[in-house]
Amino acid sequence: MNGYQKYKAQGIYSMSGAELLLVLYDEALKRMRMAEHALEDKDYGVFDNCITRTVRIVRYLNSILDMEQPISQEFRTIYEYLFYDLSVIRAGRERRKEDIGQVIRILSEFRDGFEEAGKKVQEIRTVTSKSVTG
Repeated sequence: MNGYQKYKAQGIYSMSGAELLLVLYDEALKRMRMAEHALEDKDYGVFDNCITRTVRIVRYLNSILDMEQPISQEFRTIYEYLFYDLSVIRAGRERRKEDIGQVIRILSEFRDGFEEAGKKVQEIRTVTSKSVTG
């Protein structure tokens, strides 16, 4: 591992769970936008790679769901829909390129929701720690 890779790995290991979720969603969104541009350029190798990476990220997000939480079943349903939609996009390429925007919207909404939840959790922790100490 070179210096940059070590630095990058250290940054990832020091992130909170909420920050890691945001990184995963950001990467999925980046890949979907790259897929959209690759499709416009008819670069099908890049397109397929981006869709594959997005599927892996969504599969991982699905696998880490805490099914003891009631909302997790709803997330699972949406992730399964995304798997289906991504496979349709991959198979249809040019015919299904308008569906890329729908996947981007769903991933963006999830990302924004988790970002807002992370902020609220941080606020609660900050208020709680201040009230205990001061």
